[in-house]
Amino acid sequence: MRAIRDRLRKVYGIPLAGPHGHPIAELILTVLSQSTNDRNRDVAYLALRERFADWESVRDAPVDEVEEAIRPGGISRVKSARIKAILSAISTDLRPPGAPPAQGPAALSLDWLGSQPVEEAQRYLVSLPGVGRKTAACVLLFALGMRDVPVDTHVSRVGTRLGLFRPRAPFEELHDTMLELTPPGQELELHLNLLRHGRRTCHARQPACGECVLAPLCPSAFAI
Repeated sequence: MRAIRDRLRKVYGIPLAGPHGHPIAELILTVLSQSTNDRNRDVAYLALRERFADWESVRDAPVDEVEEAIRPGGISRVKSARIKAILSAISTDLRPPGAPPAQGPAALSLDWLGSQPVEEAQRYLVSLPGVGRKTAACVLLFALGMRDVPVDTHVSRVGTRLGLFRPRAPFEELHDTMLELTPPGQELELHLNLLRHGRRTCHARQPACGECVLAPLCPSAFAI
């Protein structure tokens, strides 16, 4: 894994972004990213934030108003219902033992996740409606700087071709394997650089093996 990391660094550098500290925002942003590109996701997110004053307002709004706001992101009917279900579930305050108490029944916050062990924080997030390991990992890594690594389709494809993952392994296993292989403190770097590599070079149908910095390490090079 360190050899992969070092070769990717030569092409993509070392990402330096720190955790932004807004776990609910990251959670909703990740929901909006499903089945669309980054631009449409960001347009939908900004429209949602401009239309509603806070997350409580989104939770309490009619679903058709949320749907209208996020329409640029695609499949807005499904995503609007999921967002409202997630925010409502957070409001029920199903926190693990030892978590700080809520600040009132209407309060919406996931800031307390940062004080939990990673496994407990993961367990809570995947208990929310429609939230899987990838979404949970995005929240923990990007918002809170916790030790988790999102495995999306690009990371899964590149990792499988490199022999890091068992072929056709379920996403739960992919996340566990990726986390086990990743040196502590390099979760963000490896996720982002593997993702970039999947987008720019290791394409799904026609990977550019002749231009690939990982080709000398890849058992699948020139075989697809």
